[in-house]
Amino acid sequence: MPTSSPRARTQRTERWFLRRGTPTMIAGYGFTEHVLPRMLPALAFVMLASLAWLVPLKTAGSGRWVLLGIVVAVTIAAWVTISLFVRRLPRFSRATTITILAAYAAMPVAVPLLQLAFDGAITLPGARALGVLAFLVFFAAVFAATYLATTYGFGTLVRQAVRQAVTDLRNSVQVLGRALPVLLFVTLFLFFTGELWQLMNQLDWWRLALVVALFGAVTVLAAAARLREEIGRVEQDFSPAMLTAACAGTPLAAVTVEGPVRAVSLNGRQKRNLLLMLATRQLVQAAVIGLALFAFFVLLGVIIVTPAAAEQWIGAKPAISPLLPGVPVALLRNATLLAGFGSMYFAVTSMSDTEHRKQFFAPLIDEIERTLAVRAVYLTLRQETPSSG
Repeated sequence: MPTSSPRARTQRTERWFLRRGTPTMIAGYGFTEHVLPRMLPALAFVMLASLAWLVPLKTAGSGRWVLLGIVVAVTIAAWVTISLFVRRLPRFSRATTITILAAYAAMPVAVPLLQLAFDGAITLPGARALGVLAFLVFFAAVFAATYLATTYGFGTLVRQAVRQAVTDLRNSVQVLGRALPVLLFVTLFLFFTGELWQLMNQLDWWRLALVVALFGAVTVLAAAARLREEIGRVEQDFSPAMLTAACAGTPLAAVTVEGPVRAVSLNGRQKRNLLLMLATRQLVQAAVIGLALFAFFVLLGVIIVTPAAAEQWIGAKPAISPLLPGVPVALLRNATLLAGFGSMYFAVTSMSDTEHRKQFFAPLIDEIERTLAVRAVYLTLRQETPSSG
């Protein structure tokens, strides 16, 4: 492999991993070196935005809104500036890391105390402690969510999944033409079941949401099982031709692969990152199919199911949706349930059935294989250049 600018190549490859939503593929991936710098924009946004609580306390009239506007403008400007700064993947020193974490940890205590000082109101100690506790819980929850989302590149994965879903919608005739016939064959007869209409007329929306979430959990579990099989198949020595093809269009495109490269086994965090990548794409893809199924069943119900038929199936006068006059709530819930079930069936079938796998699931696996191949070349390049770490 060439030795010209190896450090620049590895750094550009690390940014390539970030853009792909697979940051854990970066060698030596850690909290201080890689996660905290990318968390900084979100943490700074929350810290500065929390100061908005102090603005209306002692200011009246238009001046209050001017100060609030200044706080919002400063918060957005700081978020944009820090976001541009962290794109270069800065490395924070130990002192900088401690300062950032200490400043963030101090904010949930400082803001309520400043509010009390500026307001000048006499409050009960219990209420004061409750306010501080609420801020602590909020800031801790934000930190945990930001840490997990940043560690596994969740925001990038969602953007990529939505972008792919938009592409699928552009080709909706082809995609739905392949998926819907099989799904309708599985679910259509359930639509005319009286017992299901009785249940949907009584079931609360939050319970139905839990059922749909259960379908999503089954999809994720199925994706996890399939991903283990795929990783076991891919984790082998990569041929030069395969590596060259995978590196095309990446920062490693100019690297000459002279011989086979041995794959390096993934750790648990890297496997979870790939699982999240696969699950996110599968769930969004299934959601597109689910929306089409929902629209189909609602339209079918409006055309076929008359109020008399709905009342006969339910055994009582059906509840009518306040948002869609004349449409029974049971019809909407029935369509939601069947759409959720059909989406789960589509996602699982796309991973197991040969024809569906080729059409819907294989492209996702190809992306994972390419990521692992680029990672193998990237690690080999770093080993040949000890100073690049």
